[in-house]
Amino acid sequence: MAEQTIKFDIIGMHCVNCAMTIERRLKDLQGVKSARINFSRTTGIVTYDADVTNKTQIVKYIKEIGYAAKERIRLDQADQTSIQMGWLIFSILASVAMMVFMYAPMPASVHDFMPYIMMIIATVTVLGPGMDFFVSAYKSIRNLFANMDVLVSLGVLSAYIYSAFAVFGSFGTSGHAFFETAVMLIAFIRIGKYLEERVKGRASHALQKLVKLQADKARLLSPEGKESEVSASLLQVGDMVVVRAGEIIPVDGEVMEGSSSVDESMVTGESMPVLKQKGDGVVGATINKTGVLRVKTTKVGEETVLSQIVTMVEDAQMDKAPIQRHADQIANIFVPIVVGLSIVTFLCWYFVFYNVAGQDPFVWALKTAIAVVVIACPCAMGLATPTAIMVGSGVGLDHAILIKRASALEEIARLNVIVFDKTGTITEGHFVVTDIVSSNQVTESELITLAAAGCALSNHPLAQSVVEEGRKRNLPWDLVRDFQEEAGGGIICRYKGKDLLVGNERFLVSHRIKIDALQGKYEELTARGKSTIFIAYDGLYRGLLGLMDKIKQNARDVVTQLKKMNVRSVIMTGDSDLVAKTVAAEVGIDEYRAKVLPAEKMEIIKDFQGKGLKVGMVGDGINDAPALAQADAGIAIGAGTDVAKETGDIVLIRNDMMDVVRAIQLGKRTLSKVRQNLFWAFFYNVIGIPIAAGIMYPFLGISLKPEYAGLAMAFSSVSVVTNSLLLKRRLV
Repeated sequence: MAEQTIKFDIIGMHCVNCAMTIERRLKDLQGVKSARINFSRTTGIVTYDADVTNKTQIVKYIKEIGYAAKERIRLDQADQTSIQMGWLIFSILASVAMMVFMYAPMPASVHDFMPYIMMIIATVTVLGPGMDFFVSAYKSIRNLFANMDVLVSLGVLSAYIYSAFAVFGSFGTSGHAFFETAVMLIAFIRIGKYLEERVKGRASHALQKLVKLQADKARLLSPEGKESEVSASLLQVGDMVVVRAGEIIPVDGEVMEGSSSVDESMVTGESMPVLKQKGDGVVGATINKTGVLRVKTTKVGEETVLSQIVTMVEDAQMDKAPIQRHADQIANIFVPIVVGLSIVTFLCWYFVFYNVAGQDPFVWALKTAIAVVVIACPCAMGLATPTAIMVGSGVGLDHAILIKRASALEEIARLNVIVFDKTGTITEGHFVVTDIVSSNQVTESELITLAAAGCALSNHPLAQSVVEEGRKRNLPWDLVRDFQEEAGGGIICRYKGKDLLVGNERFLVSHRIKIDALQGKYEELTARGKSTIFIAYDGLYRGLLGLMDKIKQNARDVVTQLKKMNVRSVIMTGDSDLVAKTVAAEVGIDEYRAKVLPAEKMEIIKDFQGKGLKVGMVGDGINDAPALAQADAGIAIGAGTDVAKETGDIVLIRNDMMDVVRAIQLGKRTLSKVRQNLFWAFFYNVIGIPIAAGIMYPFLGISLKPEYAGLAMAFSSVSVVTNSLLLKRRLV
């Protein structure tokens, strides 16, 4: 079975129910494994068996359903937008004309023909700006599904058809015609749709901003050394490009010549420019700040870091959070229920309460029934979750936090426990010299010089840290001779004609070096969980160094913030109990697991989950893959530009522990917005439908004209999307 995935831009969707219709029908197509359609982004992702079906058949099938699909094309909708704007303006002008004919004084000669003039205006409006709603409703019904446009079409056509009969039944008078209802319904709903699209555009602003960072042009360098300007999209792997100061780097590649500072903040979130020299990798869409670089292209198209980030965010926005599935189930049955309520409303007012309104019973019953149909808004329910997810993932992107699954935002908001892998997460991931204890025979600088000289040829992490300390102090040392390294012990070599030993306590003792001096200091360092290196030169013990994997600067602040959020922190490490205890105490964590083998990490996560806890795992994203996958929310930290290599549900590009707090805060805010949106959507319908049905008219004289019911419906969707935009407040 050859399983493939294709992404589409979907054209012709009018509401969330349209997306649900396409999704449901695609899942019925033979060979399709899964389908996700996102109304907010007008996109779809389909996974299919290439042995059974193909892209062409899927596109054809979507067309048969009544919509259009284009593969991976970011549509330029300028023409379509201008048409929609034209219809919006037309419907508004038609509404104004209707109001003038209804309320402005007219000569008797004009007054007699007003019903026909209004009918002509209404007919043009219904067949022009209103046609989109009828086409969408037809597609929906043809697919045995009822979307919001079915309700709009019922309302508009009911008002228009009845008014037409009223006009022809009573020549020369307005009768009970109410063409203005049909016209103003179309105008108000188009206004609402326009505002909704504008707000939805702002919701995806972060992703659009990232896409626009890509360079349009590149300076291609020929083998003969000649520069020519070409489209960046035409570059191939192996092409050499020249990037001058101030220009956007057009490709992912390797610096072959030159040196410059590069601003990677738009991709990694790190504000400080990064020095790039020969052999260093650069990322497309970053900015060359100072020098001139010659870059060899290594990745193009979908393989670039920017494309991978965009794909991750798009996939998350296409994904459905668990809470959204419940809303979709309600939206599925919502329209038939509303149509039923509308019929009941008409029957009650016409047959039971016909004396209450003091108007023509049929007209009053019809108007209230139309108001019920058009005030109901399944779109508000359908937009409640995806718009919040869209904005939330965009806010995350602004903070270098990549959300890979929509459900991750919901899961991370519910966490009780965060398990931190120690090395590289709470600590920097490399050792630093913290203590220098020298004997009376040497100074601190001389001790570091001896240790660095002995360690210079070793690849051991502790040895490399000693060498780094020597370099930081600008200490010179000569090359050693007769270098030998004993695994798990230390180094013996000749330095300036004398024996030099660098290693652990057992190693020096085995070479008959007396280390009784400074024993108290050694025990003190060990008690504090530090690693130690002993140095002997010319047969004498010269001192020892204390090293520790440096704890990240804001680790304690992060733990404090998590406590305030009622999230329990746990350290998990393969180090000794003493080291784990020391690090935990340093950052304010009360619970730790020491001497944990890589295979055991997943079992510890399972153990917490077995106690009914929601567990987040923070690790390096590669070595901790099983534990990250097992956790309710797996968080990979410090990905840098290697985002494609990371596992986990959330990828933190920066190596900043505070981003863990930001991610949880973002999840909580997003979930809160989803709940607010759903509450508003349900509350609006629960309150609005009875008012539209005239339930308050007998007691308070309050009723709702169909056109104003349509306006309320249009703005209910806008309010949901606008509320989601409030997520854009800055995180900690």
